[in-house]
Amino acid sequence: MVKIYGIDEKLNPVKSRISDLINEAFVESISFPSDKRIHRFFPMKREDFFYPAGRTDAYTMIEISMMEGRSVEAKKNLIKNIFSKLQTGLNISPADVEITITEQPPHCWGFRGITGDEAVLSYKVDVKP
Repeated sequence: MVKIYGIDEKLNPVKSRISDLINEAFVESISFPSDKRIHRFFPMKREDFFYPAGRTDAYTMIEISMMEGRSVEAKKNLIKNIFSKLQTGLNISPADVEITITEQPPHCWGFRGITGDEAVLSYKVDVKP
């Protein structure tokens, strides 16, 4: 699951493109199925979105929740790939993007009426580059 936050007037016009670029990074970096896109956008009013000095109005926060199992290298590749794709695809500087990954064990996930440790997935969670 991916949550994307930004200033509404900057984020709204590019939501679809950001979703495409993040999805590409997931597929390339951790072999995530392209049809498993779960992205949520949180466009915020300028007065409700504070960010560090030295950033522009394109400042974007990306929070990723995933089942644990990917290697440190795979997660680092994902983060770097997202930075690269946003810079190349939308001219958003890596200085304007912050990404966090939070992992939980499979038993802490629930979908399709079962927990993640009971699910038979069509993709690998244990990804090592």
